[in-house]
Amino acid sequence: MMRNWFRTGTPFIWLDAAAISLALIAVLGLLLLVMWRGMSHFWADPVYDMGYDGGRLIAEFIETETIPAARLPDYGRTEGTITRHLVKTGNRDILGADFRWIYDEKITSRETPADVLVLERVEWGNFYGYLKAVYEQDKLVAEGYDAHQALQERLQRVTDLREEIVRLERKEIGEINYELERLRLKQRRYELDGELTDEVQAELDAERAGFDQQYAELQKRLQALYTDIGRDSIVVTVMDGSEINMPLSKVIKAWQPNGMTFFEKLGFYFESLWSFISDDPREANTEGGIFPAIFGTVMMVLLMSVMVTPLGVIAAVYLREYAKQGPLIRVIRIAVNNLAGVPSIVYGIFGLGFFVYVVGGSIDQLFYQEGLPAPTFGTPGLMWSSLTLAILTLPVVIVATEEGLARIPRSLREGSLALGATKAETIWRVVLPMASPAIMTGLILAVARAAGEVAPLMLVGVVKLAPSLPLDGNFPFLHLERKFMHLGFHIYDVGFQSPNVEAARPLVYATAFLLVLVIVVLNLFAINLRNKLRERYRALDN
Repeated sequence: MMRNWFRTGTPFIWLDAAAISLALIAVLGLLLLVMWRGMSHFWADPVYDMGYDGGRLIAEFIETETIPAARLPDYGRTEGTITRHLVKTGNRDILGADFRWIYDEKITSRETPADVLVLERVEWGNFYGYLKAVYEQDKLVAEGYDAHQALQERLQRVTDLREEIVRLERKEIGEINYELERLRLKQRRYELDGELTDEVQAELDAERAGFDQQYAELQKRLQALYTDIGRDSIVVTVMDGSEINMPLSKVIKAWQPNGMTFFEKLGFYFESLWSFISDDPREANTEGGIFPAIFGTVMMVLLMSVMVTPLGVIAAVYLREYAKQGPLIRVIRIAVNNLAGVPSIVYGIFGLGFFVYVVGGSIDQLFYQEGLPAPTFGTPGLMWSSLTLAILTLPVVIVATEEGLARIPRSLREGSLALGATKAETIWRVVLPMASPAIMTGLILAVARAAGEVAPLMLVGVVKLAPSLPLDGNFPFLHLERKFMHLGFHIYDVGFQSPNVEAARPLVYATAFLLVLVIVVLNLFAINLRNKLRERYRALDN
Protein backbone atom coordinates (compact mmCIF):
# COMPACT_ATOMS: atom_id res chain seq x y z
CA MET A 1 0.00 0.00 0.00
CA MET A 2 2.70 2.48 1.03
CA ARG A 3 4.89 1.42 -1.89
CA ASN A 4 2.07 2.04 -4.36
CA TRP A 5 1.45 5.44 -2.76
CA PHE A 6 5.09 6.40 -3.29
CA ARG A 7 4.97 5.13 -6.85
CA THR A 8 2.12 7.51 -7.64
CA GLY A 9 4.40 10.43 -6.81
CA THR A 10 1.90 12.01 -4.38
CA PRO A 11 4.42 12.33 -1.49
CA PHE A 12 6.83 14.21 -3.72
CA ILE A 13 4.08 16.56 -4.81
CA TRP A 14 3.31 17.35 -1.17
CA LEU A 15 7.01 17.79 -0.38
CA ASP A 16 7.35 20.13 -3.33
CA ALA A 17 4.31 22.14 -2.19
CA ALA A 18 5.66 22.30 1.37
CA ALA A 19 9.08 23.50 0.18
CA ILE A 20 7.51 26.21 -1.99
CA SER A 21 5.25 27.28 0.89
CA LEU A 22 8.18 27.53 3.30
CA ALA A 23 10.16 29.55 0.76
CA LEU A 24 7.25 31.94 0.21
CA ILE A 25 6.72 32.34 3.95
CA ALA A 26 10.42 33.04 4.48
CA VAL A 27 10.54 35.61 1.66
CA LEU A 28 7.35 37.34 2.79
CA GLY A 29 8.55 37.34 6.39
CA LEU A 30 11.85 38.90 5.38
CA LEU A 31 10.10 41.56 3.29
CA LEU A 32 7.73 42.38 6.15
CA LEU A 33 10.67 42.68 8.57
CA VAL A 34 12.56 44.97 6.19
CA MET A 35 9.45 47.05 5.54
CA TRP A 36 8.66 47.41 9.25
CA ARG A 37 12.22 48.30 10.27
CA GLY A 38 12.56 50.75 7.41
CA MET A 39 9.15 52.37 6.99
CA SER A 40 8.54 52.83 10.73
CA HIS A 41 11.52 55.21 10.79
CA PHE A 42 9.35 58.00 9.33
CA TRP A 43 6.70 57.89 12.07
CA ALA A 44 6.72 60.76 14.58
CA ASP A 45 7.67 58.82 17.74
CA PRO A 46 7.17 60.41 21.16
CA VAL A 47 10.06 62.32 22.71
CA TYR A 48 10.62 61.87 26.47
CA ASP A 49 11.92 64.36 29.00
CA MET A 50 13.50 62.11 31.64
CA GLY A 51 15.25 62.42 34.93
CA TYR A 52 18.29 60.18 34.66
CA ASP A 53 21.10 59.45 37.11
CA GLY A 54 20.89 62.83 38.79
CA GLY A 55 20.57 64.70 35.48
CA ARG A 56 18.14 65.19 32.65
CA LEU A 57 17.67 63.67 29.19
CA ILE A 58 15.47 64.60 26.21
CA ALA A 59 15.42 61.64 23.86
CA GLU A 60 13.51 59.12 21.73
CA PHE A 61 13.50 55.43 22.64
CA ILE A 62 14.91 53.34 19.78
CA GLU A 63 15.17 49.83 21.22
CA THR A 64 15.22 47.97 24.53
CA GLU A 65 17.13 44.87 25.56
CA THR A 66 17.64 42.82 28.72
CA ILE A 67 21.10 41.36 29.26
CA PRO A 68 22.90 39.51 32.08
CA ALA A 69 24.53 41.89 34.57
CA ALA A 70 27.77 39.87 34.24
CA ARG A 71 28.23 41.33 30.74
CA LEU A 72 28.58 44.82 32.26
CA PRO A 73 31.22 44.48 34.98
CA ASP A 74 31.45 48.27 35.42
CA TYR A 75 27.75 48.63 36.19
CA GLY A 76 28.06 47.90 39.89
CA ARG A 77 26.56 44.43 40.24
CA THR A 78 27.07 41.08 38.53
CA GLU A 79 23.89 39.19 39.50
CA GLY A 80 20.54 39.18 37.74
CA THR A 81 19.70 41.02 34.56
CA ILE A 82 19.86 44.63 33.44
CA THR A 83 17.37 46.36 31.17
CA ARG A 84 18.87 49.07 29.05
CA HIS A 85 17.52 51.35 26.30
CA LEU A 86 19.12 52.75 23.20
CA VAL A 87 17.92 56.35 22.99
CA LYS A 88 18.39 59.07 20.39
CA THR A 89 19.42 62.29 22.09
CA GLY A 90 20.29 64.16 18.90
CA ASN A 91 22.21 67.44 19.32
CA ARG A 92 25.35 65.80 17.97
CA ASP A 93 27.16 69.12 17.64
CA ILE A 94 26.69 69.67 21.40
CA LEU A 95 26.81 66.15 22.88
CA GLY A 96 29.21 64.55 20.40
CA ALA A 97 26.89 61.62 19.53
CA ASP A 98 23.28 61.06 18.48
CA PHE A 99 22.73 57.84 20.43
CA ARG A 100 23.56 56.41 23.83
CA TRP A 101 22.61 53.49 26.04
CA ILE A 102 20.81 54.25 29.30
CA TYR A 103 19.82 51.89 32.13
CA ASP A 104 16.21 51.49 33.17
CA GLU A 105 17.09 51.42 36.88
CA LYS A 106 18.60 54.91 36.67
CA ILE A 107 15.53 56.57 35.11
CA THR A 108 13.86 58.54 37.91
CA SER A 109 11.06 60.18 35.89
CA ARG A 110 9.61 60.03 32.41
CA GLU A 111 7.31 62.61 30.78
CA THR A 112 6.14 63.46 27.27
CA PRO A 113 5.61 67.26 27.28
CA ALA A 114 3.52 68.51 24.36
CA ASP A 115 5.90 71.40 23.64
CA VAL A 116 9.08 69.36 23.07
CA LEU A 117 10.48 70.47 19.70
CA VAL A 118 12.31 68.30 17.18
CA LEU A 119 14.30 69.92 14.38
CA GLU A 120 15.64 68.19 11.29
CA ARG A 121 18.75 70.10 10.29
CA VAL A 122 20.82 70.43 7.14
CA GLU A 123 23.75 68.91 9.04
CA TRP A 124 24.47 67.38 12.47
CA GLY A 125 21.23 65.37 12.50
CA ASN A 126 18.19 66.00 14.68
CA PHE A 127 17.98 68.61 17.42
CA TYR A 128 15.82 68.26 20.57
CA GLY A 129 14.77 71.00 22.95
CA TYR A 130 12.12 73.56 23.86
CA LEU A 131 11.35 76.52 21.62
CA LYS A 132 11.74 79.77 23.52
CA ALA A 133 11.55 82.57 20.94
CA VAL A 134 11.65 83.45 17.24
CA TYR A 135 13.79 86.35 15.99
CA GLU A 136 13.96 88.30 12.75
CA GLN A 137 17.36 89.98 12.31
CA ASP A 138 17.89 89.83 16.11
CA LYS A 139 14.48 91.42 16.72
CA LEU A 140 12.02 89.41 18.82
CA VAL A 141 9.01 88.27 16.77
CA ALA A 142 7.26 85.74 19.01
CA GLU A 143 7.80 83.77 22.19
CA GLY A 144 5.89 81.37 24.37
CA TYR A 145 2.74 79.79 22.94
CA ASP A 146 2.82 81.80 19.67
CA ALA A 147 6.42 80.95 18.89
CA HIS A 148 5.70 77.61 17.20
CA GLN A 149 3.24 79.12 14.70
CA ALA A 150 5.73 81.89 13.88
CA LEU A 151 8.43 79.24 13.48
CA GLN A 152 6.38 77.27 10.93
CA GLU A 153 5.56 80.39 8.90
CA ARG A 154 9.19 81.47 8.69
CA LEU A 155 10.37 77.94 8.09
CA GLN A 156 8.10 77.74 5.04
CA ARG A 157 9.68 80.96 3.78
CA VAL A 158 13.16 79.50 4.32
CA THR A 159 12.14 76.34 2.46
CA ASP A 160 10.96 78.37 -0.53
CA LEU A 161 14.21 80.35 -0.55
CA ARG A 162 16.25 77.16 -0.29
CA GLU A 163 14.41 75.67 -3.28
CA GLU A 164 15.04 78.85 -5.27
CA ILE A 165 18.75 78.67 -4.40
CA VAL A 166 18.93 75.05 -5.53
CA ARG A 167 17.11 75.91 -8.75
CA LEU A 168 19.51 78.76 -9.51
CA GLU A 169 22.63 76.73 -8.71
CA ARG A 170 21.63 73.57 -10.55
CA LYS A 171 19.59 74.86 -13.46
CA GLU A 172 20.50 78.39 -14.48
CA ILE A 173 24.08 78.57 -13.18
CA GLY A 174 24.58 74.91 -14.11
CA GLU A 175 23.51 75.62 -17.69
CA ILE A 176 25.90 78.57 -17.94
CA ASN A 177 28.78 76.46 -16.59
CA TYR A 178 27.89 73.78 -19.13
CA GLU A 179 27.99 76.33 -21.97
CA LEU A 180 31.29 77.79 -20.76
CA GLU A 181 32.82 74.31 -20.71
CA ARG A 182 31.45 73.69 -24.20
CA LEU A 183 33.11 76.91 -25.40
CA ARG A 184 36.42 75.86 -23.83
CA LEU A 185 36.32 72.52 -25.60
CA LYS A 186 35.28 74.21 -28.84
CA GLN A 187 38.27 76.54 -28.66
CA ARG A 188 40.54 73.60 -27.92
CA ARG A 189 39.18 71.78 -30.97
CA TYR A 190 39.96 74.80 -33.17
CA GLU A 191 43.49 74.83 -31.76
CA LEU A 192 44.02 71.13 -32.51
CA ASP A 193 42.71 71.57 -36.06
CA GLY A 194 44.80 74.71 -36.61
CA GLU A 195 41.66 76.79 -37.33
CA LEU A 196 41.79 79.20 -34.37
CA THR A 197 41.99 82.47 -36.30
CA ASP A 198 41.63 85.94 -34.77
CA GLU A 199 38.09 86.15 -36.12
CA VAL A 200 37.09 82.81 -34.56
CA GLN A 201 38.76 83.80 -31.29
CA ALA A 202 36.83 87.08 -31.23
CA GLU A 203 33.53 85.23 -31.77
CA LEU A 204 34.34 82.82 -28.95
CA ASP A 205 35.36 85.67 -26.62
CA ALA A 206 32.16 87.58 -27.39
CA GLU A 207 30.03 84.53 -26.67
CA ARG A 208 31.99 83.84 -23.49
CA ALA A 209 31.59 87.45 -22.36
CA GLY A 210 27.82 87.12 -22.71
CA PHE A 211 27.78 84.04 -20.51
CA ASP A 212 30.10 85.72 -17.99
CA GLN A 213 27.69 88.63 -17.72
CA GLN A 214 24.75 86.29 -17.14
CA TYR A 215 26.80 84.41 -14.57
CA ALA A 216 27.62 87.62 -12.68
CA GLU A 217 23.95 88.62 -12.59
CA LEU A 218 22.94 85.20 -11.29
CA GLN A 219 25.65 85.35 -8.64
CA LYS A 220 24.20 88.64 -7.39
CA ARG A 221 20.75 87.08 -7.17
CA LEU A 222 22.22 84.06 -5.41
CA GLN A 223 24.09 86.20 -2.90
CA ALA A 224 20.90 88.15 -2.15
CA LEU A 225 19.03 84.88 -1.55
CA TYR A 226 21.75 83.62 0.82
CA THR A 227 21.54 86.89 2.73
CA ASP A 228 17.75 86.72 2.87
CA ILE A 229 17.64 83.07 3.99
CA GLY A 230 19.78 83.90 7.04
CA ARG A 231 17.38 86.55 8.29
CA ASP A 232 15.39 84.50 10.83
CA SER A 233 16.61 82.55 13.84
CA ILE A 234 15.23 80.80 16.91
CA VAL A 235 16.33 80.30 20.49
CA VAL A 236 15.96 76.75 21.83
CA THR A 237 16.49 75.49 25.38
CA VAL A 238 18.29 72.12 25.50
CA MET A 239 18.26 69.47 28.22
CA ASP A 240 21.07 70.97 30.31
CA GLY A 241 19.16 74.27 30.52
CA SER A 242 21.39 76.25 28.19
CA GLU A 243 19.95 78.31 25.34
CA ILE A 244 21.07 77.81 21.75
CA ASN A 245 20.61 80.39 19.01
CA MET A 246 20.00 78.61 15.71
CA PRO A 247 19.58 80.22 12.25
CA LEU A 248 16.56 78.86 10.39
CA SER A 249 18.76 78.48 7.31
CA LYS A 250 20.13 75.35 9.04
CA VAL A 251 16.67 73.87 9.71
CA ILE A 252 14.73 71.76 7.24
CA LYS A 253 11.71 70.70 9.27
CA ALA A 254 10.30 71.31 12.77
CA TRP A 255 7.60 69.39 14.65
CA GLN A 256 6.26 68.70 18.14
CA PRO A 257 5.51 64.95 18.12
CA ASN A 258 3.99 64.76 21.60
CA GLY A 259 1.33 67.31 20.74
CA MET A 260 0.30 65.77 17.40
CA THR A 261 -2.94 63.85 16.86
CA PHE A 262 -2.99 60.50 15.07
CA PHE A 263 -4.04 62.04 11.77
CA GLU A 264 -1.39 64.75 12.08
CA LYS A 265 1.20 62.03 12.61
CA LEU A 266 -0.18 60.16 9.60
CA GLY A 267 0.19 63.26 7.42
CA PHE A 268 3.68 63.82 8.82
CA TYR A 269 4.55 60.20 8.02
CA PHE A 270 3.64 60.44 4.34
CA GLU A 271 5.33 63.83 4.06
CA SER A 272 8.55 62.39 5.52
CA LEU A 273 8.32 59.32 3.28
CA TRP A 274 7.88 61.48 0.19
CA SER A 275 10.86 63.60 1.22
CA PHE A 276 12.93 60.43 1.55
CA ILE A 277 11.94 59.34 -1.96
CA SER A 278 12.24 62.72 -3.69
CA ASP A 279 15.14 64.52 -1.97
CA ASP A 280 18.91 64.31 -2.40
CA PRO A 281 21.05 62.65 0.30
CA ARG A 282 22.93 64.61 2.96
CA GLU A 283 25.37 63.96 5.76
CA ALA A 284 27.36 61.15 4.09
CA ASN A 285 24.07 59.60 2.88
CA THR A 286 22.77 59.15 6.45
CA GLU A 287 20.24 61.99 6.09
CA GLY A 288 17.98 63.29 3.35
CA GLY A 289 16.54 61.25 0.49
CA ILE A 290 17.55 58.76 -2.18
CA PHE A 291 16.00 60.12 -5.38
CA PRO A 292 19.30 60.13 -7.36
CA ALA A 293 19.82 56.46 -6.44
CA ILE A 294 16.28 55.52 -7.54
CA PHE A 295 16.68 57.46 -10.78
CA GLY A 296 20.09 55.94 -11.51
CA THR A 297 18.87 52.39 -10.82
CA VAL A 298 15.83 52.69 -13.10
CA MET A 299 17.79 54.43 -15.86
CA MET A 300 20.54 51.81 -15.80
CA VAL A 301 18.05 48.91 -15.90
CA LEU A 302 16.15 50.45 -18.81
CA LEU A 303 19.34 50.99 -20.81
CA MET A 304 20.52 47.49 -19.97
CA SER A 305 17.20 46.08 -21.19
CA VAL A 306 17.44 47.98 -24.47
CA MET A 307 20.97 46.63 -25.00
CA VAL A 308 20.58 43.01 -23.88
CA THR A 309 17.28 42.15 -25.58
CA PRO A 310 18.33 42.51 -29.25
CA LEU A 311 21.73 40.92 -28.57
CA GLY A 312 20.19 37.95 -26.79
CA VAL A 313 17.43 37.46 -29.37
CA ILE A 314 19.83 37.65 -32.33
CA ALA A 315 22.19 35.13 -30.71
CA ALA A 316 19.33 32.74 -29.88
CA VAL A 317 17.84 32.99 -33.41
CA TYR A 318 21.21 32.20 -34.95
CA LEU A 319 21.84 29.23 -32.64
CA ARG A 320 18.34 27.77 -33.14
CA GLU A 321 17.37 28.72 -36.68
CA TYR A 322 20.53 29.20 -38.75
CA ALA A 323 23.50 27.42 -37.17
CA LYS A 324 24.21 23.86 -38.23
CA GLN A 325 23.64 21.72 -35.17
CA GLY A 326 26.81 19.91 -34.23
CA PRO A 327 29.64 19.69 -31.69
CA LEU A 328 30.62 23.35 -32.11
CA ILE A 329 27.09 24.62 -31.38
CA ARG A 330 26.83 22.27 -28.39
CA VAL A 331 30.10 23.69 -27.04
CA ILE A 332 28.76 27.23 -27.54
CA ARG A 333 25.56 26.38 -25.66
CA ILE A 334 27.59 24.91 -22.79
CA ALA A 335 29.71 28.07 -22.72
CA VAL A 336 26.59 30.26 -22.64
CA ASN A 337 25.17 28.27 -19.73
CA ASN A 338 28.49 28.46 -17.88
CA LEU A 339 28.65 32.23 -18.37
CA ALA A 340 25.51 32.53 -16.26
CA GLY A 341 27.48 31.17 -13.29
CA VAL A 342 30.52 33.45 -13.58
CA PRO A 343 30.87 35.75 -10.51
CA SER A 344 29.59 39.21 -11.25
CA ILE A 345 32.81 40.91 -10.14
CA VAL A 346 34.56 39.21 -13.08
CA TYR A 347 32.17 41.01 -15.43
CA GLY A 348 33.00 44.23 -13.64
CA ILE A 349 36.73 43.73 -14.24
CA PHE A 350 36.01 42.91 -17.88
CA GLY A 351 33.84 46.01 -18.25
CA LEU A 352 36.53 48.21 -16.68
CA GLY A 353 39.32 46.77 -18.83
CA PHE A 354 37.50 46.48 -22.16
CA PHE A 355 34.58 48.92 -22.21
CA VAL A 356 36.12 51.75 -20.17
CA TYR A 357 39.81 51.64 -21.05
CA VAL A 358 39.76 50.15 -24.56
CA VAL A 359 36.44 51.23 -26.11
CA GLY A 360 36.00 54.42 -24.07
CA GLY A 361 39.63 55.42 -24.49
CA SER A 362 39.38 54.88 -28.26
CA ILE A 363 36.22 57.00 -28.43
CA ASP A 364 38.03 59.81 -26.60
CA GLN A 365 40.98 59.62 -28.99
CA LEU A 366 38.72 59.72 -32.05
CA PHE A 367 35.99 62.18 -31.07
CA TYR A 368 36.93 63.97 -27.83
CA GLN A 369 40.60 64.90 -28.24
CA GLU A 370 39.85 68.44 -27.10
CA GLY A 371 38.91 67.10 -23.66
CA LEU A 372 42.10 65.09 -23.11
CA PRO A 373 43.86 64.32 -20.84
CA ALA A 374 40.59 64.48 -18.88
CA PRO A 375 38.58 61.49 -20.18
CA THR A 376 35.01 61.76 -21.46
CA PHE A 377 34.02 58.17 -22.22
CA GLY A 378 37.31 56.65 -21.06
CA THR A 379 36.10 56.69 -17.47
CA PRO A 380 33.40 54.68 -15.65
CA GLY A 381 29.89 55.89 -16.45
CA LEU A 382 26.27 55.00 -17.11
CA MET A 383 26.87 53.54 -20.58
CA TRP A 384 29.59 51.15 -19.46
CA SER A 385 27.60 50.05 -16.42
CA SER A 386 24.60 49.24 -18.62
CA LEU A 387 26.75 47.38 -21.14
CA THR A 388 28.51 45.40 -18.41
CA LEU A 389 25.19 44.27 -16.95
CA ALA A 390 23.91 43.52 -20.46
CA ILE A 391 26.82 41.10 -20.94
CA LEU A 392 26.21 39.68 -17.45
CA THR A 393 22.53 38.94 -18.15
CA LEU A 394 22.96 37.97 -21.82
CA PRO A 395 23.06 34.17 -21.15
CA VAL A 396 19.68 34.37 -19.38
CA VAL A 397 18.02 36.03 -22.38
CA ILE A 398 19.66 33.64 -24.86
CA VAL A 399 18.55 30.51 -22.99
CA ALA A 400 14.98 31.74 -22.45
CA THR A 401 14.63 32.82 -26.10
CA GLU A 402 16.00 29.51 -27.39
CA GLU A 403 13.49 27.60 -25.26
CA GLY A 404 10.70 29.74 -26.67
CA LEU A 405 11.85 29.15 -30.23
CA ALA A 406 12.07 25.40 -29.64
CA ARG A 407 8.41 25.26 -28.52
CA ILE A 408 7.06 26.72 -31.77
CA PRO A 409 5.69 23.89 -33.96
CA ARG A 410 7.70 23.13 -37.09
CA SER A 411 4.46 23.03 -39.08
CA LEU A 412 4.04 26.81 -38.68
CA ARG A 413 7.44 27.42 -40.21
CA GLU A 414 6.76 25.02 -43.06
CA GLY A 415 3.34 26.57 -43.70
CA SER A 416 4.85 30.04 -43.93
CA LEU A 417 7.56 28.83 -46.31
CA ALA A 418 4.97 27.00 -48.44
CA LEU A 419 3.06 30.26 -48.87
CA GLY A 420 6.16 31.86 -50.41
CA ALA A 421 7.70 33.63 -47.45
CA THR A 422 11.47 33.61 -47.09
CA LYS A 423 13.13 32.18 -44.02
CA ALA A 424 13.92 35.67 -42.71
CA GLU A 425 10.29 36.76 -43.22
CA THR A 426 9.08 33.61 -41.47
CA ILE A 427 11.30 34.26 -38.47
CA TRP A 428 10.38 37.96 -38.33
CA ARG A 429 6.61 37.66 -38.87
CA VAL A 430 5.78 34.22 -37.42
CA VAL A 431 8.47 32.77 -35.17
CA LEU A 432 9.59 35.82 -33.18
CA PRO A 433 6.07 37.11 -32.40
CA MET A 434 5.09 33.70 -31.06
CA ALA A 435 8.34 33.47 -29.06
CA SER A 436 7.87 36.96 -27.60
CA PRO A 437 6.47 35.66 -24.25
CA ALA A 438 9.65 33.61 -23.79
CA ILE A 439 11.75 36.65 -24.73
CA MET A 440 9.90 38.69 -22.11
CA THR A 441 10.53 35.92 -19.56
CA GLY A 442 14.25 36.19 -20.22
CA LEU A 443 14.06 39.97 -19.90
CA ILE A 444 12.21 39.66 -16.57
CA LEU A 445 14.93 37.39 -15.20
CA ALA A 446 17.61 39.74 -16.53
CA VAL A 447 16.01 42.78 -14.89
CA ALA A 448 15.63 40.95 -11.57
CA ARG A 449 19.33 40.06 -11.52
CA ALA A 450 20.74 43.30 -12.93
CA ALA A 451 18.80 45.65 -10.62
CA GLY A 452 20.34 44.09 -7.52
CA GLU A 453 23.95 43.79 -8.71
CA VAL A 454 26.49 45.95 -6.91
CA ALA A 455 29.98 44.46 -7.26
CA PRO A 456 30.53 45.10 -11.00
CA LEU A 457 28.96 48.56 -10.81
CA MET A 458 31.52 49.70 -8.26
CA LEU A 459 34.14 49.36 -11.01
CA VAL A 460 32.27 50.75 -14.02
CA GLY A 461 30.25 53.78 -12.97
CA VAL A 462 28.49 53.84 -9.59
CA VAL A 463 29.62 56.44 -7.04
CA LYS A 464 28.73 57.38 -3.48
CA LEU A 465 27.32 60.77 -4.50
CA ALA A 466 26.74 62.00 -8.06
CA PRO A 467 26.75 65.80 -8.47
CA SER A 468 24.17 65.73 -11.27
CA LEU A 469 21.70 63.31 -12.82
CA PRO A 470 22.51 61.59 -16.14
CA LEU A 471 19.35 63.16 -17.61
CA ASP A 472 18.95 66.94 -17.69
CA GLY A 473 18.02 69.87 -19.95
CA ASN A 474 21.47 70.27 -21.53
CA PHE A 475 22.16 68.79 -24.96
CA PRO A 476 22.33 65.83 -25.60
CA PHE A 477 20.00 65.53 -22.57
CA LEU A 478 20.96 61.92 -21.77
CA HIS A 479 24.62 61.97 -20.67
CA LEU A 480 25.79 58.37 -20.92
CA GLU A 481 29.32 59.28 -19.82
CA ARG A 482 28.28 60.50 -16.36
CA LYS A 483 28.62 58.54 -13.17
CA PHE A 484 25.46 57.78 -11.23
CA MET A 485 24.06 56.53 -7.94
CA HIS A 486 22.48 53.11 -7.41
CA LEU A 487 20.20 51.77 -4.69
CA GLY A 488 22.28 48.63 -4.15
CA PHE A 489 25.52 50.56 -3.72
CA HIS A 490 23.69 53.09 -1.54
CA ILE A 491 22.67 50.25 0.80
CA TYR A 492 26.27 49.03 0.94
CA ASP A 493 27.67 52.50 1.53
CA VAL A 494 25.17 53.49 4.25
CA GLY A 495 25.30 50.10 5.95
CA PHE A 496 29.06 49.52 5.99
CA GLN A 497 30.79 52.86 5.38
CA SER A 498 28.63 55.22 7.43
CA PRO A 499 30.31 57.14 10.28
CA ASN A 500 26.99 57.11 12.18
CA VAL A 501 25.87 53.48 12.28
CA GLU A 502 22.76 53.85 14.44
CA ALA A 503 21.40 56.74 12.36
CA ALA A 504 22.05 54.82 9.14
CA ARG A 505 20.45 51.52 10.20
CA PRO A 506 16.79 52.39 9.49
CA LEU A 507 17.79 53.97 6.18
CA VAL A 508 19.40 50.69 5.14
CA TYR A 509 16.12 48.86 5.71
CA ALA A 510 14.08 51.58 3.97
CA THR A 511 16.39 51.67 0.95
CA ALA A 512 16.43 47.87 0.71
CA PHE A 513 12.64 47.80 0.72
CA LEU A 514 12.49 50.47 -1.99
CA LEU A 515 15.00 48.51 -4.09
CA VAL A 516 12.76 45.45 -3.90
CA LEU A 517 9.78 47.65 -4.73
CA VAL A 518 11.54 49.10 -7.81
CA ILE A 519 12.41 45.59 -9.03
CA VAL A 520 8.83 44.43 -8.46
CA VAL A 521 7.41 47.40 -10.39
CA LEU A 522 9.76 46.83 -13.33
CA ASN A 523 8.97 43.11 -13.35
CA LEU A 524 5.22 43.68 -13.11
CA PHE A 525 5.39 45.92 -16.16
CA ALA A 526 7.29 43.24 -18.09
CA ILE A 527 5.00 40.45 -16.82
CA ASN A 528 1.92 42.39 -17.89
CA LEU A 529 3.38 42.85 -21.38
CA ARG A 530 4.29 39.15 -21.53
CA ASN A 531 0.77 38.10 -20.56
CA LYS A 532 -0.74 40.28 -23.27
CA LEU A 533 1.61 38.78 -25.86
CA ARG A 534 0.82 35.27 -24.64
CA GLU A 535 -2.92 35.82 -24.98
CA ARG A 536 -2.45 37.34 -28.41
CA TYR A 537 -0.57 34.35 -29.83
CA ARG A 538 -2.25 31.56 -27.84
CA ALA A 539 -4.69 30.76 -30.64
CA LEU A 540 -1.87 30.31 -33.13
CA ASP A 541 0.06 28.21 -30.64
CA ASN A 542 -2.89 25.85 -30.27
